[in-house]
Amino acid sequence: MADPSLPPEVFTLAIPADRPLVIVDVDEVVGMFMRGFEAFIVGHGLEMRIDRFALFQNLYRPGETTHVDVGQGRRLFDAFFECDPHPMEVAPGAAAGLAALADEATIVILSNAPAACRAARGRWLAENGLPYPLVIGAGPKGPTVAALAARTEGAAAFVDDLLPNLDSVEAEAPGVHRFQSVADERLRPFAPSAPDRHPRFDSWTDLAPAIARALKLRVDGPTGG
Repeated sequence: MADPSLPPEVFTLAIPADRPLVIVDVDEVVGMFMRGFEAFIVGHGLEMRIDRFALFQNLYRPGETTHVDVGQGRRLFDAFFECDPHPMEVAPGAAAGLAALADEATIVILSNAPAACRAARGRWLAENGLPYPLVIGAGPKGPTVAALAARTEGAAAFVDDLLPNLDSVEAEAPGVHRFQSVADERLRPFAPSAPDRHPRFDSWTDLAPAIARALKLRVDGPTGG
């Protein structure tokens, strides 16, 4: 019986049992979320100053030294996702890297975007060379990744920018290969990481071949810049 606590797509997506599986986050992995969100909040009279690995705590009114309250940040966050298409660029090399992996592996996009914005997020993926099935989740990603990985007899890999999601997958699906990637260069110095447990590759030029090696695919060289 399907677990009602998991996204329903986990049980309905066409995931061939005989192919490896690559599960990939969107924001700051295949999409330049912080830059897109920055452009969005500027239109609302705010500015972004990245001095920590955070979201709402990096939003300020011009001239002020205290960040906006979390409630206002959350409202802007939800409004951003309602934009269709999202004002966000693809991370360099992400489309080419995933396309190369897709020759031999099944690609699934797992995003914790607001559920009401599923259609807008799906269109953003399709219009930016990322035409892969989308799963909208919430909270720690370990249970969802474990359920997806159970659908295939092949090896599986998971990519995310957030250490808690990687740790969640380690706990719930320890056999899944985990990779951390942070697309925005400004965020990279502040991102908590544990490279001994979750190898980190911030460029898709390095990330795609690393995934290929872990899954024993034939993609063994740089795949886009």
